[in-house]
Amino acid sequence: MRLARDGYTYVALAVALAVLGAASAPCWVAWPLAVFAGLVVNFFRDPERSTPAGDDLITAPADGKVVAITGVMHEERFVRGPCRRISIFMSPLNVHVNRIPASGVVREVHHFPGQFVAAFLDKASELNERNAVVVEDRRGARILFVQIAGQLARRIVCKVEVGDEVRRGDRYGMIMFGSRLDLYVPEVVKLRVAIGDRTTAGVTTVGSYS
Repeated sequence: MRLARDGYTYVALAVALAVLGAASAPCWVAWPLAVFAGLVVNFFRDPERSTPAGDDLITAPADGKVVAITGVMHEERFVRGPCRRISIFMSPLNVHVNRIPASGVVREVHHFPGQFVAAFLDKASELNERNAVVVEDRRGARILFVQIAGQLARRIVCKVEVGDEVRRGDRYGMIMFGSRLDLYVPEVVKLRVAIGDRTTAGVTTVGSYS
C-alpha cells in the first residue's frame, strides 16, 4: 500500500507504539494501540488512481461526500464571475490526499488563518482555517478549490505554487484528520453530482463543459 509522504512520521510513531505494546503491555493496552496504528495507516493511504480522459471534464479534488451545492453565485475575489460551489466533506476514514480538478496553470495560492468548527457545517467555508488555489484552464476560466480544516484537522498541506503547470488528477496536498474541500466552478459547467453523492479524488466527474 502506498502511503502519503507527509504521513511517514505519524505512521512510524503509531506502528512503534503498537509494537512496543504487543511486546510489553497487557492485552487491554496492546489491542487499542494496534487498532490506532491501523487507523493511522488507513488515513495516510495514497492509492493510485486512473483519471478519466476528456479536456472538458472537471474531476473531484477529494474523496468524501457532497454535503452542499450552491446555486449560481458571483465570486469576486478568485473566480471573478458567476460560479457554483460544490462542498465535499472528508471523514477520518476517507483518503485525504487531494488532487487537481482541472488542468491548467496555478494563478493564485492563499492561506487564511481561522477557526476549527465542524467541517460539514456551511459556515466552515468562511470561518475555518483554509488554503485556496486558483487554476486557470485552457479556456481561460478560473477554477477555485479550497482546503478547509475541520475540528480534528490542524495541518493543511499544499504543494503547488503560483506559475506551476498542473494536470487534472495530480496530487497536490492533503488535510490532516477530517476536513472539507470546496470546489468553485464557472456557471457554464454542467454539474454531474448531487448532494449525498460519494466522490473519489481524480476519478469522479464533478462537472463538464458540455
